[in-house]
Amino acid sequence: MLSGKKKLQLVAAFAALLLFAVGVGCKGFFVDPTLTGLAVGPQATISQNTTVQMTAVGTYNDGTQKPLSTGIFWSSSAPDIASINTSGLVTGISPGETTINAGAGTVSGSATVTVTITGLTAIKVTPANIALNGGASQQYVATGTVNGKAEDLTNIVTWATSDTSGLVSIDNTGLVTVNSISGTPQTQVQINATEGTVVGTTTLTVNAQP
Repeated sequence: MLSGKKKLQLVAAFAALLLFAVGVGCKGFFVDPTLTGLAVGPQATISQNTTVQMTAVGTYNDGTQKPLSTGIFWSSSAPDIASINTSGLVTGISPGETTINAGAGTVSGSATVTVTITGLTAIKVTPANIALNGGASQQYVATGTVNGKAEDLTNIVTWATSDTSGLVSIDNTGLVTVNSISGTPQTQVQINATEGTVVGTTTLTVNAQP
């Protein structure tokens, strides 16, 4: 016959087994959820020599989300434009755009950071106020005033035209092409060069096409 002490030991052992079984059933052996995605931000525009702190929010296979401050590998696709340290702090270096990547194991995410010029006050677009015939092309130049000095920004600015009809096209180097469209009357189109919040513009006159 079992003594009182033995009975208590058996009851305690049974209770421990019961709790373990409940824990296994409810928690699946307490396995941590698996990281399935990373949301990286912000999508930011910063000036040279300024910084922005990137963040990574993890999504798990149980549907939960939480910010991650450790275990993240940060990198910049263009470190000459913007660098990033091991804690996710981005520093703007030169004008342009870079992709900031965050990785944790096999899971990754990214965001775009644009760096603008510090001290840019104006953009001049040349040649100014010219006329072109259908089929002609023209290379435009963007000259910025940066800290009081002239600087060639032709390959840095974002080029665009006010034309929405397909009459005039422009590439990312500032090369404008006038497409021949029969029956086009004389038309004026704005040629725009933008860097950050600064915009330079000139007017292109497209001669009438028969």
